[in-house]
Amino acid sequence: MAQRQRAVEGLVTASAPYNTHNMHSPITADRKSSTSILPLTIQTMETFCCRGCATPLDIPFLDLGMQPLSNRYLTRSELTHMEPFYPLRVFFCPECYLVQLEEFESPEAIFGDYAYFSSYSDSWLEHARRYVENMVQRFELNERSRVVEIASNDGYLLRNFVQRGIPSLGVEPARNVAEVAREAGIPTLSKFFGRATAQEIVDEGGHADLVIGNNVLAHVPDLNDFVGGLSILLAPDGVLTMEFPHLERLLEENQFDTIYHEHFSYFSLLAVEQVFAQKGMTVWDVEELPTHGGSLRIYVSHSSAGREVTQRVQDLRQHEQCAGLRDAGTYDAFARRVEAMKRDFLDFFIKAKREGKQVVGYGAPAKGNTMLNYCGIRSDFMDYTVDRSPHKQNHFLPGSHIPIRHPDTISETKPDYVCILPWNLKDEVRQQLSGISAWGGMFVVLIPVVDVLSDML
Repeated sequence: MAQRQRAVEGLVTASAPYNTHNMHSPITADRKSSTSILPLTIQTMETFCCRGCATPLDIPFLDLGMQPLSNRYLTRSELTHMEPFYPLRVFFCPECYLVQLEEFESPEAIFGDYAYFSSYSDSWLEHARRYVENMVQRFELNERSRVVEIASNDGYLLRNFVQRGIPSLGVEPARNVAEVAREAGIPTLSKFFGRATAQEIVDEGGHADLVIGNNVLAHVPDLNDFVGGLSILLAPDGVLTMEFPHLERLLEENQFDTIYHEHFSYFSLLAVEQVFAQKGMTVWDVEELPTHGGSLRIYVSHSSAGREVTQRVQDLRQHEQCAGLRDAGTYDAFARRVEAMKRDFLDFFIKAKREGKQVVGYGAPAKGNTMLNYCGIRSDFMDYTVDRSPHKQNHFLPGSHIPIRHPDTISETKPDYVCILPWNLKDEVRQQLSGISAWGGMFVVLIPVVDVLSDML
């Protein structure tokens, strides 16, 4: 892990939101006097370099403040312990166009034991089912094929291949999540993926005809090792598909809450093409998807396979250039919009509380934690949130310490506003909670702007 030493001066008090001791953070305290409050400055002691092309990056275009890891949910007993916070700053590389964060915590610490299980979203399960149906038909996969999914989670997608008798293997680093997949009959290797793991898979079972990576590329701090592993694993004439949130949608629709420490990089087509080209691979087709607020699905093969690059790739590449995704000014403008959004969010919560309204949340997604912590929303503004996943219920959100309850709590307390934190699933949530208007309840979505909605779709 490429942690950099930093010197922090000041505001080191017992009530500080993070502890500079006894936590695995690159932050250290440097007291220059015996006074308890000193000016706060943070200075980078080593240069942060682009993980795509190694260009030195000096100045972030967006600073979301000190934040905890967004998927580190707390038990009640942990509320009395100091919680580690890390800088959440976003950089743009002018050479390869990769948008990225610094690395403050290792993937092992983040994903070794994970709270996210894909099977608790009905719409995502349907997305996976359609994907498998399309891939089987398009690439004529059968019992002689081999499919490997990287970051396979609880087996939600691979089970569709297994049911068709297509040999499949999942690679899932989170041990607790991988165990759930194995119990469901999905062969799963619980390891982090890179060149070494790829070679192990090939040595034991051969190359893969189809390699899948859904929403994993952003979670990789060492892109060279990861993509190098994909090159090793993929058969000479095989196909790799990867899905990830589209950077253009993040910028245009103010999706700043999708920025958190577990997401090391944010991809445009322009940037991801360069990442794979470095390993002798070509992005030859692309699809624009509605998932996660707007995603891309890229199709990649070894350049030696000679697949023709589709018009869709050429058109999107040109579109991104015209949209300014190679220009630093585009990202500076986004940062100013984020600052304005924070003021709008706080206006809504302050007005609601002054009117005596009860505001609760729906969902406990990582993206919601970025928004809540950046805006300083705690349980004095949001009484609680709910989540369908039993792995999150009876825990507390990181940083804000808002309690997570069972969804039935909403019908019991009849709140005035239900704030949908996973805004990309707002239609699904409104269907699940249809009827809150019976007591005058309303839904609230905060991205891309504050919007109050009824329970009628």
